[in-house]
Amino acid sequence: MKNYIKYSVVLALGLLACEPELENPIDEDDFYTSGTADLSNFVALGNSLTAGYADGALYITGQQNSFPNILAGQFALAGGGEFTQPLMADNLGGFSGLATFPNRLVLSPGGDGLSPTRLGGTPATDFTNVLSGSFNNMGVPGAKSFHLGLAGYGSAAGVSAGTANPYFVRFASSPDATVIADAVAQNPSFFTLWIGNNDILSFATSGGVGIDQTGNLDPATYGSSDITDPNVFASVYNTYVSVLTGLTPDGILVNIPDVTSIPYFTTVPFAPLNPASPDFGAQIPTLNATFAPINQAFAFLGVPERSIQFSANAASAVVIMDESMPNISQQLTQVLIGGGLDAGTATVLGQQFGQARQANENDLLVLPSSSIIGEPNAEYMQQLIAMGVPEQFAAQLSVNGITYPLQDQYTLTASEQEMVSTAQRAYNQTIAALAAANDLILIDAEAILNQLADGGISYDSGMLTSTFATGGAFSLDGVHPTPRGYAYLANEMIAAINKKYEANIPRVNLGDYNTISVSASAD
Repeated sequence: MKNYIKYSVVLALGLLACEPELENPIDEDDFYTSGTADLSNFVALGNSLTAGYADGALYITGQQNSFPNILAGQFALAGGGEFTQPLMADNLGGFSGLATFPNRLVLSPGGDGLSPTRLGGTPATDFTNVLSGSFNNMGVPGAKSFHLGLAGYGSAAGVSAGTANPYFVRFASSPDATVIADAVAQNPSFFTLWIGNNDILSFATSGGVGIDQTGNLDPATYGSSDITDPNVFASVYNTYVSVLTGLTPDGILVNIPDVTSIPYFTTVPFAPLNPASPDFGAQIPTLNATFAPINQAFAFLGVPERSIQFSANAASAVVIMDESMPNISQQLTQVLIGGGLDAGTATVLGQQFGQARQANENDLLVLPSSSIIGEPNAEYMQQLIAMGVPEQFAAQLSVNGITYPLQDQYTLTASEQEMVSTAQRAYNQTIAALAAANDLILIDAEAILNQLADGGISYDSGMLTSTFATGGAFSLDGVHPTPRGYAYLANEMIAAINKKYEANIPRVNLGDYNTISVSASAD
């Protein structure tokens, strides 16, 4: 069977064109002012969203379109100083010698139109080549809240062990330095702090494979995909705000968006199996006949809601593995044997569907699932063959999302979403309280992303939405903004600065910033 859904896109020619806006800066001395804010030394702390990460990688043009760099460009019109960034070595985005940090995504022509594809080429960025000097953009992709205060996070020796971050290694003042200490050493006059997204995002993007560590106050014991305990988050976040406001009263805190509103989770529908597809539609009668005895067993065991049925008249939901359900593999096997199946076949089916069900509207499928649904799972098929299952039958049982349940990493179930939301609410309560207590600007990123997902945000010459690839707000990784998305965020911050500090800083023209790249090669 073939893949039934593709997230290939066809773009209107005008999508990538620059679009003029009505507001334009006036380049006259003293026309723009910073009001009561001191913008002479702006330092930005955070993770990938601060660094300018996009399209699944960090690369030069992405960094140049980071929201702090956009802000700094406008600050320069009102007394802002130099703003430096630890630029990558190229526009590919990967690290040399680190296969887990691949090149960025672009839209490339293929058999089904334009599809996200990793750029080819060997990246030139060597994370062990430590850059000299301090940097105003201290966004570290992948950093969680507690990482900003973690000694050794910039040690090259710790990268292979997973205790250090290659992005920070490149610009840490020493292997034992912390991100927050390096920021403080610069004595910022103005700061932005946007950290905490990865404390829940990594759990969500992993399909909930991680652990909710609420109640565990020792982040040294956390896995990379775990949810950070809200008290741990509150403790480290309060520390960062305290040391920063000890240097300057002027700054911005940004809260944590609802990660389930981003295209990574909203692009692939729970029911993507189209009966009009010749590869799938012709198989529906056989599939339903195959699942009939299993469905009867589900009914006998008192769990008819687990029944699997494909429709010949409407799109059908994929079959998923839901680890939150009781595992009834043994019971299912026995009932199937009692129904007349041989023990070997019954055992295979019992194991395969003991925690399976069809997805429903409350489940979210992650973006990478689009590339494997309907495709044979070669690894699982080989496991079946090794168990003595005939090759043809093994192949029939190994179609991802149809006969082989999508595994945990591809689905964020309702219960997993609630874990994420609970932690997010707690984090945002902390951020809001600290913003109020320290008279700092609070940017409501949660509300902005919700608005993008719920109808979009209009600007002078267009509309931004969270629609994957064509909405203009999100890059091809489905998580990080496009240059235009980052520019919109910068404008929101400028508006807040102007209001709070009685400043007069011009906004940028969103039409000057591109969205996604259609390219077969690096710039």
